[in-house]
Amino acid sequence: MARRDAPQDSYYLVGISFFVLGLGTLLPWNFFITAIPYFQARLAGLNSTAETLSSNHTGPTDTFNFNNWMTLLSQLPLLLFTLLNSFLYQCSIPEVVRILGSLLAILLLFALTAALVKVDMSPRLFFSITMVSIWFINSFCAVLQGSLFGQLGTMPSTYSTIFLSGQGLAGIFAALAMLMSMASGMDAQTSALGYFITPCVGILLSIVCYLILPHLEFARYYLAKKSSHVPAQELETKAELLQSDKKNGIPNSPQKATLTLDLDLEKEPEPEADEPPKPENASVFVVFRKIWLMALCLVLVFTVTLSVFPAITAMVTSSTGPGKWSQFFNPICCFLLFNIMDWLGRSLTSYFLWPDEDSRLLPLLVCLRFLFVPLFMLCHVPERARLPILFRQDAYFITFMLLFAISNGYLVSLTMCLAPRQVLPHEREVAGALMTFFLALGLSCGASLSFLFKALL
Repeated sequence: MARRDAPQDSYYLVGISFFVLGLGTLLPWNFFITAIPYFQARLAGLNSTAETLSSNHTGPTDTFNFNNWMTLLSQLPLLLFTLLNSFLYQCSIPEVVRILGSLLAILLLFALTAALVKVDMSPRLFFSITMVSIWFINSFCAVLQGSLFGQLGTMPSTYSTIFLSGQGLAGIFAALAMLMSMASGMDAQTSALGYFITPCVGILLSIVCYLILPHLEFARYYLAKKSSHVPAQELETKAELLQSDKKNGIPNSPQKATLTLDLDLEKEPEPEADEPPKPENASVFVVFRKIWLMALCLVLVFTVTLSVFPAITAMVTSSTGPGKWSQFFNPICCFLLFNIMDWLGRSLTSYFLWPDEDSRLLPLLVCLRFLFVPLFMLCHVPERARLPILFRQDAYFITFMLLFAISNGYLVSLTMCLAPRQVLPHEREVAGALMTFFLALGLSCGASLSFLFKALL
């Protein structure tokens, strides 16, 4: 609840705005990975009017390792800007420049991606342009995400929940957009164009929502309290999202977990007057010694996830042969199923936290997830040179994906919930920053390992 002297959020416009902004931060990642069939077809040298979105093409495009490079170039900016965040603030780049500039850059780059649907070019040139676009889009997303943390630090914590909910729906939204494009009955080129225009509309809405925030009395009331020390405020926001150990359940894709830290819904921003002196600054080394196991578990969870998703899982095709089910198999059973079950896994920590932080069962469960690597590699991936296909039936892949996604969501959420239990209250800022760094490290490690596992197929 907001403070009694605070204005009301009329028509929930501020909440809606932060929901849309949360959605906008992760639309790029999800729309790129869900459109893998389109990129595979273009890189195979097919004409843009040929089968793109409606195919499960995995032929010559493997020479480009598109899935692997896309994943790596999407996650490295997150790791880089996690390390450079403090430098960006020390440069005194205004918040409006960081947020609005990032949104405009993402919009322009996605518009370029949509325009390329109509442009015939060599596969190598298309690959190069797409990779550069992916790098810069995700770099701007990292800046945008970090900057919005600063604003959320001044708002009631329920607005952090709303923001995370928007992020959580980005993956499901992208998967549904892909399915609707495929089922629209339009030619493949028009379907692809419509698909890539969709996130442009989402980013435009995000820009509108950001621009109207200063004109809403409720937002002005809280944003006016913004401290001049933005980096500290951002860390406090991340730490606050780590505090509670009983309320979590925000979806979705790997990158979302940078924000899927737990919320203390009762804690509201208070006036800064007459605040007691803060305890001595927490030592990074001391905090790391307390949370190293949770940090390691987080790294391992995302190392496994990004090593096969989507690099390997997007190559799995239906064993039923040509037909409608084969066309829809991967968008449904890989991307939509992953996003839904990952959300469900994160939601489970709202009801129970098992095993606890003192149990050795947690590291064991995390390590057992490495079994998913050979399981997915032995599924029905037609383009292979070394390994046999042991799990040919679709039911095997669907079962593996169910367990893979729900365990990813649950274990990520669980480690985020358990980490703050192991530190003192004044150490939570440092714990939040450390967990964010190790999360980004896990994503980058997984993306790097995907090249090895792809080569072993």
